[in-house]
Amino acid sequence: MSKSPLTGLLNNRDAMNSENVAYLSELHSRWLKDPQSVDRAYATLFSNLGDDNPFTLEDFSDKKNLLRQISDDSLKTAYRTFGHLQAQLDPLNMQIKRGEDALFFPDADPDLQARYRRFYCGTIGAEFMHLLSPQERQWWIDQLESSYASPSLSDEDILAALIAAEEFEAFCQQRYPGVRRFGLEGGESLIVALRSLVNNAALRKVKTISFGMSHRGRLNVMANILHKDLAAIFSEFAGKTFQPPGISVSGDVKYHLGTSTHLTLHDHDIELSLLPNPSHLEAIGPVILGRVRALQDSRKDKERNQHLAVMIHGDAAFAGQGVVYETLQLSQLEGYRTGGTIHFIVNNQIGFTTSQQNAYSGYWNTDVAKSVAAPILHVNGDDAEAVARCTDLAYQWQRQFKRDIVIDIQCYRRNGHNETDDPAFTQPLMVKAIQAQPGVKQRFGQKLIQKGSLTTELLAQKEQSYKNILLNGFDRSASYEFNSHNWFGDGPIDPTRLLDKPERLQPMTGVPLTRLREVGHFLSKIPSDFTLHPRLKRQLESRTQSVNEGSPIDWATAEALAFGTLALDGHPVRLSGQDCGRGTFTQRHAVLTDQNTGRNFTPLAHINHRQAPVDIWNSPLSEYAVLGFEYGYSLGNPEALAAWEAQFGDFSNGAQIIIDQFLASGETKWLHSSGLTLLLPHGYEGAGPEHSSARPERYLQLSAENNLRVCWPSTPANYFHALRRQIIRRCRKPLIIFSPKSLLRNRLTVSSLAEMGPQTRFQPVLADPLITQDADRIIVCSGKVYYDLFQAREEAQKNNGIQSRTALIRIEQLYPFPHHALIEIFQKHPQAREIIWCQEEPHNGGAWQFVNRRIEKVLRTAQHPVKKLDYVGRAASASPATGSLSIHQAEQKALLQKALSLKMS
Repeated sequence: MSKSPLTGLLNNRDAMNSENVAYLSELHSRWLKDPQSVDRAYATLFSNLGDDNPFTLEDFSDKKNLLRQISDDSLKTAYRTFGHLQAQLDPLNMQIKRGEDALFFPDADPDLQARYRRFYCGTIGAEFMHLLSPQERQWWIDQLESSYASPSLSDEDILAALIAAEEFEAFCQQRYPGVRRFGLEGGESLIVALRSLVNNAALRKVKTISFGMSHRGRLNVMANILHKDLAAIFSEFAGKTFQPPGISVSGDVKYHLGTSTHLTLHDHDIELSLLPNPSHLEAIGPVILGRVRALQDSRKDKERNQHLAVMIHGDAAFAGQGVVYETLQLSQLEGYRTGGTIHFIVNNQIGFTTSQQNAYSGYWNTDVAKSVAAPILHVNGDDAEAVARCTDLAYQWQRQFKRDIVIDIQCYRRNGHNETDDPAFTQPLMVKAIQAQPGVKQRFGQKLIQKGSLTTELLAQKEQSYKNILLNGFDRSASYEFNSHNWFGDGPIDPTRLLDKPERLQPMTGVPLTRLREVGHFLSKIPSDFTLHPRLKRQLESRTQSVNEGSPIDWATAEALAFGTLALDGHPVRLSGQDCGRGTFTQRHAVLTDQNTGRNFTPLAHINHRQAPVDIWNSPLSEYAVLGFEYGYSLGNPEALAAWEAQFGDFSNGAQIIIDQFLASGETKWLHSSGLTLLLPHGYEGAGPEHSSARPERYLQLSAENNLRVCWPSTPANYFHALRRQIIRRCRKPLIIFSPKSLLRNRLTVSSLAEMGPQTRFQPVLADPLITQDADRIIVCSGKVYYDLFQAREEAQKNNGIQSRTALIRIEQLYPFPHHALIEIFQKHPQAREIIWCQEEPHNGGAWQFVNRRIEKVLRTAQHPVKKLDYVGRAASASPATGSLSIHQAEQKALLQKALSLKMS
């Protein structure tokens, strides 16, 4: 039992006298029956006595020693809990310390108090008493209260890291004055930390480390940790951009780019990758985790100790960006865990111009990490040895407990937010303190000189040696040529995949019928000891029957056939999203639940022992972090079908930063190819403004340079082919699918098995199956509205007995736009006098603004007599949909009647 009573116990001394023995005896008897029934102070006292007999006066003959033990234990607990509040962490000595009352022990043993102040109030302040596990807390007690362990890096290695970090920034400032680089001046000990981490990882045979970080210090990290060619860095300063031959890219600013390298340390090869990151500082966090998880899954790293995730944050961003919390919440979830992330915070003690008191609530900017029971080490950035020691402890913790940990390096910005900024406008006192502050290299060098292990002359030689390396890189920069490894080295990505061009014919993605039936058989094959919900059992058996007998295939069955056949082909399938195991609309049922035990079973994961994994993960209620994770997963394993499903397509706007900055533009900025698939339920069914529109207009506006595939499939077969095309076609492009809601059970929304069989493929345009030529009018549309139009046309023909000559044409792929397929269809209807685009969405939404000019161009190319496209749909609206069912129904009826030229009834 723990013997760590509260400080307040000493206040009970007056109760411990002969007059109150009876009272104490009564309390003791109650405590024996129920330890929770008495005040914690008395409970601790009784626990320390450890006697089951009734209390007597003699029990207190040695009460002074007992009270001393209690006092000592209270002091230890107080320092373990609150010592970090009094630690010497701020290099500028400007922080206001707190916690004096918690550490006030006037009668304590001075030697003990001095020892614990040294443990917990030096240049390292540790927060670990919030950990729920006694074993984890004791681990930190053992580490921090043992003799001071020397860091794994030698003094020479630490000095070399500091010289490299400082001289790199000084050289850039000298050669490129006034050029933004977001330098590391004031935080150079980060390079010590990262060298220590890489050294530890190599010693323990880690195969890859994936780094994510924002701007500050990024170039320094690339130069001195990932060993990016200095000539490449300096040529970027000179304005040179790089791209592979024959591939046009937009590129990005130098402090956003990534790089990759392979090192040999301690006779072990290790790959280091720094992924590119936009100005959305913390967006890279979940991307890193997804990439690492993909590497672990694809390389069978079940212990999750061969591929490491490392995040480098800014102090203001760590506290202020909600995605940090979302990402932390993934850390211990089965579908997302990576074995623990090591987080470094370069704590400038300021965010741009915002001071700490306006940047976060709470005492530390790291408080959010406590939500996942991550220990936190605060360390003075001017103590390079302490920074190295914290890194050693962090790596040992992550290795043993597979949990996140945070190292908060307290430092400062010597040059303001960037090299063109003047911080004295808003932080004059901090600027004065910084100007009077010697650099960490100078401090550490002087310490070694005083120890006698370094001379002033030798220090100067070491500095000059690194300056010569920088000069060599600068001299070579003028003639430097692009090396594709700088951008392609972060994964198994073939640069030729970027050469993809829109094709008139889609690749064959059909599957032999025997293979489809093999998958269909296992859709309803459940273990004998598994109790399935009765209604669900009938539903799954119906799916198997539809495949075996060739009866109509619905949407969910087609999806399962796509997933299963890809897995049998050796391609892992990973789908995540809120409620995606069952499906938001109770349609998928890919993950089944035993009605008696609650255990889960995924039939598609058990087709045969040679298949690739099929993982369907219900995600936490997060869009931003989860989509970022899946994007990273698609980078880490391009051979897997990685997909994310929004609960409703409307909710994808919670992940808009990932969509804008990574999915849509990551290839042209950074040459990163992703095959991630987004499933966005979309359809106007009177469900209101937050459950109707996946905002197709946004994705279409992002479409350019063949960067995305934006599809609106209206048949299960086309959905099946779109999914399989993501893998069959070697070029990796993100796929946006506007998936159905009500159509999931519409009797018309079915396909035959033959439409998924041999010699079949995705159809970017679907002609009217009933009016194949010589239509009088043509309605072009996408998605659910086709079925509304089809049923309205059938009902009108039934009522008036006149055969309609209005053809309904579906565009199933909006980008890349299917010009050739549309030309062929329009040429079959030369006498049509009216061509309409019909959509459910408002005039300022949906696909209208995107397709209008493109369809008119097709008409001109086809030499069709109609040159102008008419619009039928809802009027422009600030809201994507009405919240009134009656208004929705009236709007829908009106647009159908107008499109079909029917009289209002």
